This record gives sequence, C-alpha cells and structure tokens, in this order.
Amino acid sequence: MNVLHDLFNFKHKILHYGPKSANEVASSLTLIHKVPNSLKEMPKSKTFTQIATDKNKVLFAHYDMVQAEIFWIRNSDPYNVSITPTVNLFNNYFGGGMGSIVFQTIRESKALAYSTYSYFSLPGKKEDKDMIMAYVGTQADKFNESTTAMNELLTTLPKSDQLFETAKSGLKKSIAAERITQDGIIFAYLRSQKLGNNTDIRKNVYEQAPKLTFADINNFHDKEMKDKNYTYCLVASQDKVSEADMQKLGK
Repeated sequence: MNVLHDLFNFKHKILHYGPKSANEVASSLTLIHKVPNSLKEMPKSKTFTQIATDKNKVLFAHYDMVQAEIFWIRNSDPYNVSITPTVNLFNNYFGGGMGSIVFQTIRESKALAYSTYSYFSLPGKKEDKDMIMAYVGTQADKFNESTTAMNELLTTLPKSDQLFETAKSGLKKSIAAERITQDGIIFAYLRSQKLGNNTDIRKNVYEQAPKLTFADINNFHDKEMKDKNYTYCLVASQDKVSEADMQKLGK
C-alpha cells in the first residue's frame, strides 16, 4: 500500500489526448493531482543482460503431453535502425505468416507442425540487442524431423519469386492501410523515443523495402541465421523425447 501511495512522489509523465489544450488540462489537474514541490528520482531499474549465444544448448522442461514445443533463440547485434526495411521484408518472406517460407515448408509441404514461425526481432529499447526466434509445435514423435526441417531453413533460404513479390506487396499494403490515431499517437511517439528515433520509421520501410532484392534478404539471412548457435527451449514429455535426441542439438 505504501508503494502505491508513494508513486506520485516520483518523477512521472502525464499523457493527455483530447480537445483541451495543455494549459487547460494542467489547470484542472492541479486540483486533483497533488504532488510535492520536489519529486524523487525513479529507482534504477534492474538491468537484464542479454547473454551471447556462443554455443548450442538445450533448455528442457518436462510436461506430460503428446506434443513437443521447440523454440530457437539467439541474440544478435545492438539496435540499428537502418536495417528496419530489410528486417520487415525478410520477416514477411521468411517466417512471419501463413504465406511465408517457414509455414509453407514445415506445415503445408512436410506436414510436420501444428504451428510454426520464425522472425528477426528488433528490440523495444536502443540499448538492447536484436533477437532471432523460431518455433515449431509438433507431435513428439516428429521431434527429429521438425528440428531438422527448421535448421535446414535457418541454414539455407529457399528462393520463390512468387512468395517474394507477395511479401513485398503485402508489406506495402499493410503500412498503407495502417493508421496510428488518437492516444495511439502518443504511445507510438514514446516507443520511438525509447529507440532513439525522431521520425516515423514506417515511412522509411514503405519507401525502401520495395527496392530490395532477394539477394538483399538472402545476405541478411546468411549473416544473421546461417551457421549460428542457438538456445533450444523445449517443452515436452521426458518419456516421449529422448535425451539422446536433445544432445544432437546441443548440451
């Protein structure tokens, strides 16, 4: 209770969206939002260091089920705004939806998964690192086939001119149709601040992504995914997935 009552004694922001001016809002707030003359600094938040993925390893959690859920995770480089158009197009093509290479190969063509995806994730804060994620939800008896199939895609990016053009047009259409309105404008601004951006990065993606070639995203794939170490996070029954099979992936 004391923590809650003490909140307004720390430095904080007040966000407002509506028809009143900032001065009008400030005047009305002074009557109900009581704060001391001097505000305390916020306590330093805990820093979670993203560790380097320097070797393949497996984190296993036993759960009594017939399925197996496998996640691939690795940390990459610190945030770099210039790669955003490439990242967005790559995700659209490689593993971000039902028309992606990952989904079409592992689920539709090979029928190895209930669900599957993979993407390159940009951080929410400029001091954090990018991250590569992949996922397969499958039957436990297809564990080996599923991990092999995903690792093949992480090693070699298949080329499909049709899917590449669909990824391009889909990305452009999604940005063209998207609207940031009302109080969403404020939160979009705050998110940009955390990344050190002073413009709407979507404009750059809209203009630059259509100019990219398959060679661009293939080079990106090779740089970020090919022959890299991963942490495999596995949830499955210890009776259905053998330790020997897990050892093939990493310690």
